Amino acid sequence: MALAVVKDLRVARAPATVDDLEALETDVLAGFVLARAAAGLSDGTISSDVVHLEQVRAWFGRPLWEMGPADADAYFGKALRGVAKGTRLARAQAIKTFFLFLELRHKVEIHQMTGRVVECPIDEMNRPRGGAQGKLRIPPTVEQVGRLFAGWRQELTTCRKFAPTARNYTACRLMSAVGLRVNEACKLDLADLKWDLGRFGKLHVRHGKGARGSGPRERMVPLINNAAATLRWFVEDVWGQFGDDHTRPGVALLLSERKNTDGSVARVGDETLRAALAKAAAAHLPEWADVLTPHVLRHFCASQLYQQGMDLIAIQQLLGHAWIATTMKYVHVTGTHVEDAWAAGQQRAAARLTGLGKGVTP
Repeated sequence: MALAVVKDLRVARAPATVDDLEALETDVLAGFVLARAAAGLSDGTISSDVVHLEQVRAWFGRPLWEMGPADADAYFGKALRGVAKGTRLARAQAIKTFFLFLELRHKVEIHQMTGRVVECPIDEMNRPRGGAQGKLRIPPTVEQVGRLFAGWRQELTTCRKFAPTARNYTACRLMSAVGLRVNEACKLDLADLKWDLGRFGKLHVRHGKGARGSGPRERMVPLINNAAATLRWFVEDVWGQFGDDHTRPGVALLLSERKNTDGSVARVGDETLRAALAKAAAAHLPEWADVLTPHVLRHFCASQLYQQGMDLIAIQQLLGHAWIATTMKYVHVTGTHVEDAWAAGQQRAAARLTGLGKGVTP
């Protein structure tokens, strides 16, 4: 029996020249920049990633897709051995993101031109680790936060600038009630208030923090913890005093006293809210020794919701975390929560032993 001749259906390509590879490398980097811009990343973030990639390329001396784990070992283990941990982490993340782009967009093309299979050179063995755990942020108790906002409300009746003070009060109440980040609160538009969604109304957080450079992560935040009443009071009784037009597209929810060049009212800045919260804490919560920041209020929100019985998955969705492990770091049990859980476990164990004892004949 004769063997049949099998024809190769693949398109024959001439070997890639140096110029071809240089052109591909340029096109790939330009495509990476455009893709990250399409994902909504800021120009500064994209520029930073490109600078990291260019520095790795200068050290490596060849296209980055030729980089293997051994090359990454040498780079991070020798060339960057004494560099700050933040720089090492940022550079490693830039490489991982770039190789993800290569695998999604150019893996076949690179293999056809070079014979190489694109694979990220950073793995669990050589991935740069971060520094020590972040500072443990123990939030105030429910009673302390209640006193803070009660004193702040009383201040509204005598303050010299009612509208800015009411705005700062509302923003901080919002952060403590639904766990918004301060930057998320500053970027809210008036149109992001969705009064008719859900049982309590919702906020459309369009500029949520993205994990590891993934770009803004949107989410809908329900107005629980009486946040709807606070916002309705602010919008109906305070917002108009800033003098902006509520029909203007993109008008901010939290306005500043400053004007834009076109005459519209600017957004409030995060530093204004930080300073206002620290000042209110000094006045109405003098026993709080540390600086009370918006991020501590975010921890307070997660902790008190957990103590009220909300499960961790729901808290994760509310805060906009990508990983449940991150949410767990925000939950701080206070009082005798751990002791009570231990005592309850002991009682259950004793009850089981008692039940077993009843079945034993003396």
